[in-house]
Amino acid sequence: MPMRYTQFPKKQGLYDPQFEHDNCGIGFLAHMKGKQSHKVVQDALHILRNLEHRGGQGDEVNTGDGAGILLQIPHRFFKKTCIESGINLPNQGEYGVGMLFLPQDEEARGACEKELEAIIAEENQELIGWRTVPVDDSMLGNAAKAAMPFIRQLFIKKNDYKMTEVDFERQLYVIRKRAEREIGSKVAEEESFYFTSFSSRTIVYKGMLTTEQVNQFYLDLNDQTFESAIALVHSRFSTNTFPSWERAHPNRYMIHNGEINTIRGNVNWMHAREAKFTSDVFGKDLSKVLPVVDKDGSDSSMFDNTLEFYH
Repeated sequence: MPMRYTQFPKKQGLYDPQFEHDNCGIGFLAHMKGKQSHKVVQDALHILRNLEHRGGQGDEVNTGDGAGILLQIPHRFFKKTCIESGINLPNQGEYGVGMLFLPQDEEARGACEKELEAIIAEENQELIGWRTVPVDDSMLGNAAKAAMPFIRQLFIKKNDYKMTEVDFERQLYVIRKRAEREIGSKVAEEESFYFTSFSSRTIVYKGMLTTEQVNQFYLDLNDQTFESAIALVHSRFSTNTFPSWERAHPNRYMIHNGEINTIRGNVNWMHAREAKFTSDVFGKDLSKVLPVVDKDGSDSSMFDNTLEFYH
């Protein structure tokens, strides 16, 4: 018979009712020896499904506040699938992958892609190609479908074999920040231009989904060659912002299961100090990545913006 409580249970074992809060569900999984496998992906998705009770839903049980998973770049999987798209990938670590939410409107999407390609060229990096992410939206609720972006991946080759991994990550960051400012500001309010991730290390699959829907929607995640040694999963309970595809977690660097009460003061301090920023690593590119914080993001994404910048 299921337990039924009309008030908090009494303190027992590791449980203490004073720590009761309503917020998101998070999970993390890693192979201790760094061995990549599809089992890590499967186990992480199992954890995510078990976090269903921590995620929010509206009046539709098949429209979630958000759910997703962060994984390592699955080189073996991409090597196989990109050939089908006419993309010849270099060795692992020699390319970056951007996961983008784009406008559903074909003309608007094409304009975004063309301008992004121009920015990549201006930053002296080489675009290898685009891949449309295969999805199945048949299980989504009407609200999730109505807001759903067109989802594509772009692949960028490191233009200098002497460039370190960190330097390449920094270059991808510069490209993304430029694109967000120069392209995102032109996109219609009801459309999307958003990078869930843009990295040579990790990739994020997320959306306005329930925990059960993540690998039903993103077909890539079910392929046996999709492998990772780490995984972060998140089931979102939207407490102080509206649900959206963009505001689902994981963010690019972190997952979070609470609210940051000092967020507005922190953001204001960051903006106030940007005029005095100097950087030996960014050099002349520093101005391209400002402002650091996206003021339209959630408190978690604002923290993620800051963490990414300092990293």
